[in-house]
Amino acid sequence: MTEQATGAHHPQPRPRSGGPQSTPVEHVTGAQSLIRSLEEVGADTVFGIPGGAILPAYDPLMDSTKVRHVLVRHEQGAGHAATGYAQATGRVGVCMATSGPGATNLVTPIADAHMDSVPLVAITGQVASKAIGTDAFQEADIVGITMPITKHNFLVTKAEDIPRTIAEAFHIASTGRPGPVLVDIAKDALQARTTFQWPPTTDLPGYRPVTKPHAKQIREAAKLITSARRPVLYVGGGVLKAHATAELKVLAELTGAPVTTTLMALGAFPDSHPLHVGMPGMHGSVTAVTALQKADLIVALGARFDDRVTGKLDSFAPYAKIVHADIDPAEIGKNRAADVPIVGDAREVIADLIQAVQKEHSEGHKGDYTAWWKDLGRWRETYPLGYDQPEDGSLSPQQVIERIGQLAPEGTIFAAGVGQHQMWAAHFIQYDKPATWLNSGGAGTMGYAVPAAMGAKAGQPDRAVWAIDGDGCFQMTNQELTTCALNNIPIKVAIINNGALGMVRQWQTLFYNQRYSNTVLHSGPGADGKQPSAGTRVPDFVKLSEAMGCYAIRCERPEDLDKVIEEANSINDRPVVVDFIVHEDAMVWPMVAAGTSNDEIMAARDVRPDFGDNEDD
Repeated sequence: MTEQATGAHHPQPRPRSGGPQSTPVEHVTGAQSLIRSLEEVGADTVFGIPGGAILPAYDPLMDSTKVRHVLVRHEQGAGHAATGYAQATGRVGVCMATSGPGATNLVTPIADAHMDSVPLVAITGQVASKAIGTDAFQEADIVGITMPITKHNFLVTKAEDIPRTIAEAFHIASTGRPGPVLVDIAKDALQARTTFQWPPTTDLPGYRPVTKPHAKQIREAAKLITSARRPVLYVGGGVLKAHATAELKVLAELTGAPVTTTLMALGAFPDSHPLHVGMPGMHGSVTAVTALQKADLIVALGARFDDRVTGKLDSFAPYAKIVHADIDPAEIGKNRAADVPIVGDAREVIADLIQAVQKEHSEGHKGDYTAWWKDLGRWRETYPLGYDQPEDGSLSPQQVIERIGQLAPEGTIFAAGVGQHQMWAAHFIQYDKPATWLNSGGAGTMGYAVPAAMGAKAGQPDRAVWAIDGDGCFQMTNQELTTCALNNIPIKVAIINNGALGMVRQWQTLFYNQRYSNTVLHSGPGADGKQPSAGTRVPDFVKLSEAMGCYAIRCERPEDLDKVIEEANSINDRPVVVDFIVHEDAMVWPMVAAGTSNDEIMAARDVRPDFGDNEDD
């Protein structure tokens, strides 16, 4: 494969020495071959749990000085930890599980990684090859189960195929549009004798990701940018995957166009930059949502016109021409037809766009966005992000998250669960650098935050890592705090505890006449309908966290907030959990109700923005 075909900007499987020379032939078992292959592709951390079918691999793993294994408490934790590791480091994340239920417990994190284009290799044990298809003990067709949610997957039944398969798996996971790859290995293949030599000869006919964009399409896009009056750069997670943030900043400043970064792209362009108008989508900023709606040109870079961004699709951005650049040709035109489709790696695309726009400028063609910025400035000033303090003197969840962001050490990585706290963390923490915001965007997986933070901290041990979690999410995967405590992975966890499944409760408040069916999480409300007292909490998150080897604090009063956060930041020898008791009625605003047009965005409850402009100008 040529360098152009594979994409020069993604981590490549390679011998650790970096040289082209082959290793001498070794006589080994399939299991030893697997561990040697992981060492050669550069894997340094594996998250997993042993079991019968994968057990042969765990014996040589014990002898490896290059691969660290982190014994998790649940396979879902292993998968999300591998995802957090990959998102924080840019390298391929690796998880390992046994056959049957071990493998099926990886299905959720594999689906999550697939939706968010995360480079992941999941290695599973399988029953012996002759027993496959007999409903043997702990057998599940994990290759069949994961076919729709992997970029590719393999079933290995011969020991000699292991090195080639691992090399191909890491290559596929990390090149083109990244994604999860499953390698299912029969137990007898792990036990058989074989030879090992690196590098193996890979054979991937038909896998040729296009990274270099077509010059004609780039020229067309540049002409549209310089002739538009209301352009928007709509930036998705693909820009982060392509390590194209420096190029994006140059393009934005060269054009002077507003930039909106999706939930998956926060940090791709500095939140603090004057050209940044916020996050688009169902809970996006009024300015970002409205900018897309009223744009005459949308330049989509590594974004997929997700339904959470577009709202009701046939009413999305009715005046806009579309330039859509993506590494994955299947995304272009999938949801919104593109006037100028560009297939290519985001870094290559943006670099070429910069040159093409510069050429347009040199020929006297430069966009005049003065009137556009006047509108954008008015919306930004009139409808800023904000929140009200609770009248009863309790903690505001938005303030808690905002202060965590403001008091966090430089370079802190934030991982969020899913729901209200995720949206507040997206809005009220400032992301100016790439790989500082990790979340489950496409799948919306509750329970993501704690194991993802664990994986991020394992991959970036010198960085502070905060998990911003809800009390609902926390109760799905908090057992991985034990893993953190026992493996010297000192993450910090903020439980935004409103005693309910907060986002679902918000929908019940707005759309179901305040009928709170099965969204109360605590042990039962007191006479006033509010949260229980500290002595009757079930579960008591402070006691639970202490039992798992963490330092735990509870914070209930605004006047204690900074002191508690600073205390959490000062402890770095074990995991820290802070149970923030927050007001249960706080809601996420702005909001576009599901299935409605983005034109119907609400800035706050019962507050519909008045743009005071001519929609057709």
